Amino acid sequence: MKRLLIFSIFLLSTGMFSQSVEGSWRLIEENGRSISEKEVVRIYQDNYFAEGAKEIATNEFLWAQGGEYTSGDYKITIDFNTKTPELVGTTLDPELTFMEGDKIKINNVKEVQIWERISSEENKLSGNWAITGRKRNGEMNRMQPGERRTIKILGGNRFQWVAFNSATREFFGTGGGTYSAENGKYIENIEFFSRDNNRVGANLDFEFEVKEGEWHHSGKSSKGDPIYEIWSPYAQVYSE
Repeated sequence: MKRLLIFSIFLLSTGMFSQSVEGSWRLIEENGRSISEKEVVRIYQDNYFAEGAKEIATNEFLWAQGGEYTSGDYKITIDFNTKTPELVGTTLDPELTFMEGDKIKINNVKEVQIWERISSEENKLSGNWAITGRKRNGEMNRMQPGERRTIKILGGNRFQWVAFNSATREFFGTGGGTYSAENGKYIENIEFFSRDNNRVGANLDFEFEVKEGEWHHSGKSSKGDPIYEIWSPYAQVYSE
């Protein structure tokens, strides 16, 4: 009987700790209403999250928000928010509950949302990255961490880049979609873009290599310009 009790406790604790929000999620219900006219995708990775939304019929960009989060006692600290910029810098304490069918419920008093997992797959580039180097005129220019930040978060086969300044609550742009990273090839499929929704549907091919913990990224931008960038782990660049 004692062994059975210990085994049951082990199974329960294993199940609890195996629950993780890392990966990508799609909003499917809000305040009891099914979401069908817009696509809202959220990525959780490396204690950071990013969310992007678009209107499905027109690909019009709707909003973006994101910031740090803590698991366990789930809390989020807003770094950028295009709908409610006055929330930038605040820490919120919504209730997150894991549900059956790979879903989560997030209750933040004003809204009760149901999210369905898209993917939890990981690869060499899964993580939250900050740009720290860019080649110009044949020379690599290293960037010093500052209040203006450009990040790219990848998780669950989804990516989102964001440029923002949380100190001034300014937002400069975002884009995202699906991606693959295999055999040194990184491919982005753009599904939303805040600056020009005509870019939606474009596929961008890049070469990539992870060297000494940094992501080296080369190819052509969405405008066709050649690029070579270095991205470093966000937590390493902006550690307190």
